Parts: sequence; C-alpha cells; structure tokens
Amino acid sequence: MISMRQHAISLVAVFMALALGLFLGSGFVGDRVNSLTGTSRDRIGDLEQQRDSLNDQVNSANSFDAAIAARLIAGQLRGQDVLVVTTPNAADSDVTAVKECIATAGGTFAGQIGMTDTLIRDEKAEQVRTIVDQTIPAGTTLRAELTDTGGRVGDLLGSLVTHRSGQQAASASDRQTGLQTLRDGGFITFADNAIRPADLVVFVTGDALPENSGAQGQLTARLAAAMSARAQGGTLVGRTGSATGVSPIAVVRSDPALRNAVSTVDNVDQQTGLITTILVLDEESQGHTGSYGTGPGATAITVGAQPVDAPPGT
Repeated sequence: MISMRQHAISLVAVFMALALGLFLGSGFVGDRVNSLTGTSRDRIGDLEQQRDSLNDQVNSANSFDAAIAARLIAGQLRGQDVLVVTTPNAADSDVTAVKECIATAGGTFAGQIGMTDTLIRDEKAEQVRTIVDQTIPAGTTLRAELTDTGGRVGDLLGSLVTHRSGQQAASASDRQTGLQTLRDGGFITFADNAIRPADLVVFVTGDALPENSGAQGQLTARLAAAMSARAQGGTLVGRTGSATGVSPIAVVRSDPALRNAVSTVDNVDQQTGLITTILVLDEESQGHTGSYGTGPGATAITVGAQPVDAPPGT
C-alpha cells in the first residue's frame, strides 16, 4: 500500500510541474504570440498540451486523495471534541469540508464560532477589553503578557470553551455569559446552545488579505495562538494566499512564538490540505506543531513528509 510520505512527495512533483506549465501557458506568453515565428507558435501549442496534461494529472491526484481520504484519517480524532472557529473571509465550502473530515476522523463537532469584521478590524478595542475583564471564568487568570485584542480575546475564548487533558473546563454558566456578552457586542457569532467544551480547535480562514487590511491578519493569528494554548492543540488553516503578505498564516509563520503555539495548513481548499488538517490536529493533541502546505513558510507538504528544504535522499 502506498505510504503517506510517498503520496505526499509525488504530489509535490505534480504541483511544481503544474506551476511551470501554467506559467508557460499563461498570458505572459500569449501577449507575445504576435511577435513569434511559426516555429515558436508550435512550441506554445506543445506547452499548452503539456499544461493540459498536467492539469489532468492534478485532477487525478485530487480524485485519488478524495478516494483514500476516509481511510487515511479514519479514527485519527476518535475521542476528541473539536471546535471550529471561522474568519469573515472563510469559504463556506472549506468550513463544510473541514467539519465533514472531523466527523470522518471520528471526532465530535463541538460547535462553531464566527469572528466578525468588527472584531478583526479592532474597531471597538476598549469595549472588547471591558468585556474580557468582566467575563473571565471563576478560578482563571488570563496571561498578563497578552495585551493586544487578538491575544486577550483568544485567551478568554480558550478559557471559556476549551480545556487541556486532565483540566476542568469552565462552568456552563461562565461559558454562556462570556460567549453571550461577546456576541451581544457584535464580536462573535454562534448558534444558541451549540457550543460545548473542546479538546482541539481548528481555525478556518480564507485567501490573501489585501495589503490595506491593517492588522487584521495579526489579530487573527494572535487570537488563534492564544486560544490554541488553552486547548490540547489547534491549527490555523486557509487557502494558499493566507500564507502570503499580511495574511494570518503568514503572520504565524514569521513569528517563532506564534509558530510554536499553533500549527498551520495553507491549502485547505485541496484534498491534500483537508487530509493534512486532520493529521495535524492529531499531532497537536500529542504536543507537536508544524507548518504544512505549498505556500511560503511551509516546511513540508503534509505530516510525515520530507521537509521541503531537505537534501534529496534524506
């Protein structure tokens, strides 16, 4: 049977070849067709055929991933309660796929919390600070070094809705009060009576944030790291763009403290990324973090695969 490592390595080769083919067949070449000779036109036709062939290979690889996903992740999260937290730009299809994979892996869905635009834009910092200070669960002390909005809210949410193995979760009344107050302030969304204490958290974000988005990526990254630190583990997943510029995964990967607190997966819109998300949650439950995917800062395409900067044959 093909190993996860062998499959991951083969996918890397396919994706790299696809990237080259798409570049060569892109508008960069097309814009210059009129200045080329007939022979060059023939060459472009050959490249387009190669690109189409590579597309077919990628589609086949995705179909293969979809076919074996259930076998690869079955039982990986058995006995684990998993909470899903979403950013405003998270794709509904990605969120649905992540929740389906949690169920396939034997995990229990602990509910879904949505971060609002008001929260990630940090438009009401003083109001958030007041809410955090007034809704800390009994017997809990928040980390004094977390003074930013993302860190404070993440630490509070973690204390309200997550717990580590062997530690008692916040009481139902404290949890309800804290969540309800944050929702009334317009900072989060959730369905009534749908949030239960979780062992693990998966944060789903979308594609790249625009350069003029301010500190939204910073806030999301710090919230995810702080909340994950309260849980048995957590992972921040998104599309490839979320690993670039000022986007959340890029922020995590550029900061060693954040990188050690929460794992990242940058291709959740692909079958490989969905499989990796579940494998990473399992790794997080054992105290291991990592950066996975195909975007900048990823150290391997998936759990157990050869690091991207490792010499051949290691």
